[in-house]
Amino acid sequence: MKVVCVGLNYVDHAREVALELPERPLLFAKWQSSVIASGEAIVIPPGVEKVDYEAELAAVIGARVKHVSVENALEAVEGYTCLNDVSARAIQFGDGQWTRGKSIDTFCPIGPRVVPRDEIGDPQALRIRCRVNGETVQDGTTADMIFGVAQLIAFVTETITLEPGDVLATGTPSGVALGREDGRYLERGDTVEVEIDGIGVLNNPVV
Repeated sequence: MKVVCVGLNYVDHAREVALELPERPLLFAKWQSSVIASGEAIVIPPGVEKVDYEAELAAVIGARVKHVSVENALEAVEGYTCLNDVSARAIQFGDGQWTRGKSIDTFCPIGPRVVPRDEIGDPQALRIRCRVNGETVQDGTTADMIFGVAQLIAFVTETITLEPGDVLATGTPSGVALGREDGRYLERGDTVEVEIDGIGVLNNPVV
């Protein structure tokens, strides 16, 4: 299982963190050991600071694909689910690359279920929200992606084979703690929820 992620894929998110819009998808990985289910705890290790939430639509791959066209890319999707790209910002930017700060154990909640592709219809027409302790901190739509799901799958498979069970996380809308004036990062005792229309609510406590 691979978790392939896309950074800066919403215009407002790129602007809120003061980074230039990418000319092509910006890819990074989260290790499988970071994956947890809905209801399981996000564990902040001692000394890890500025832990952020990122609500994302994730596509679960159902067929082996390489060099797939944009037109045929969605046929490789088994279904869609919610994903929280939890990120330790101090490590992410301190390291100069993103993998370690985004792949800490438990930092990739996925769920609560995988909804078959045909039940979702257009993946670019879904409302996506994140709540921390009941407060809405992100509220966007997948229509605002810079690169849509089909474009992302086609781009990834130019060089990387996607296998059944692989997960493609498609980026987050604005509202992350990094871009907020109050800098409200996740703390032990919080509850964070990611909700996407037609999929449900991914719910995880922070400990």
